[in-house]
Amino acid sequence: MSVQDRAPAHVKAIAPYQPGKPISDLARELGLDESGIVKLASNENPLGVNEAALAAMTRALAEVTRYPDGNGFEVKAAISQRFGVDPGQVVLGNGSNDVLELAARALLVPGSSAVYAQHAFAVYPLVTQATGARGIEVPARDFGHDLDAMLAAIEADTRIVFLANPNNPTGTFIDGASLARFIAAVPAEVLVVLDEAYTDYLPRALRYDSIAWLAQHPNLMVSRTLAKAYGLAGLRVGFGLASPAVIDLLNRVRQPFNVNSVAQAGAVAVLNDPAFLERSFEVNLAGMQQLTEGFRALGFDYIPSCANFVSFRVGPAAEVFDRLLRQGVIVRPIAGYGMPEYLRVSIGTRDENQRFLDALRTVTAGLPGVLRGNAR
Repeated sequence: MSVQDRAPAHVKAIAPYQPGKPISDLARELGLDESGIVKLASNENPLGVNEAALAAMTRALAEVTRYPDGNGFEVKAAISQRFGVDPGQVVLGNGSNDVLELAARALLVPGSSAVYAQHAFAVYPLVTQATGARGIEVPARDFGHDLDAMLAAIEADTRIVFLANPNNPTGTFIDGASLARFIAAVPAEVLVVLDEAYTDYLPRALRYDSIAWLAQHPNLMVSRTLAKAYGLAGLRVGFGLASPAVIDLLNRVRQPFNVNSVAQAGAVAVLNDPAFLERSFEVNLAGMQQLTEGFRALGFDYIPSCANFVSFRVGPAAEVFDRLLRQGVIVRPIAGYGMPEYLRVSIGTRDENQRFLDALRTVTAGLPGVLRGNAR
């Protein structure tokens, strides 16, 4: 008998989350110059560090011998002011992944279940399985959430429904009216976790006010992150908005000091800089047009996306991914999401986007099995 033998079966069955390949890894493996590598694998903001956040973080470094504010008072105050919620409705996380895990740890136990969609964010099944609960994966509709099927999939032991809007890795979108009807129809004892990590990239015509729904639905939690449009991926700052009763539950399982002091300083600064958020949106909008026009010119089908990435169909995705790496371009394989013919590319700067399109044209020229045209 070993330590591993005594671990729960549901833990040993977990396939760990696979992040995007770091630039440094690729440079070491292929002997490439890091400065010449373009990473478009992890949906990061291409604008670089927000200047106000950088200044605030630099100042915070002088106090790193002290523990951070375990309650995150200033961050919650900034979130409260920006989104019009009471600080008691806010829980902070080490990234929004942490917030998702807090919900799972607070509510899921062996013998319970969580509902999520096929092709949805990999963390939903991971956090469900880690608690010993049962995951109910609902088949996707056109790569997105089938809300009617998800509602029908809720069982007596279901405690959480996870929704991503826009969805990762497909970029698909649920309109606000349909989402509101779904939330209203979910049983009051089931928590709806609405993961809006990419909501800041939504075209203005598609935006809706999910935070206003919190007053009507005590079983709703809205999850957001500062890693994407706010540009703080390396700091890991996320937050959840919900009723004070739900937030109280999450705080009971939250690790003390789960958001460090430097991250808190950067978060406050960037939350108070709406101009940076607007610039992130505009750069993404232009990049989305550049990439989708490039896919059409190359003949590749893609899934229309409302986020800061696009998934596109190439056929031999593993081979194309490897060939792109050798060109110094990192994208994301998504075979683990049940999409083995697809790759996902994040939107970068104009030059980075063009570098990717040029490399894609080069590596797919004459490659056997490459699929062009309508993927569906």
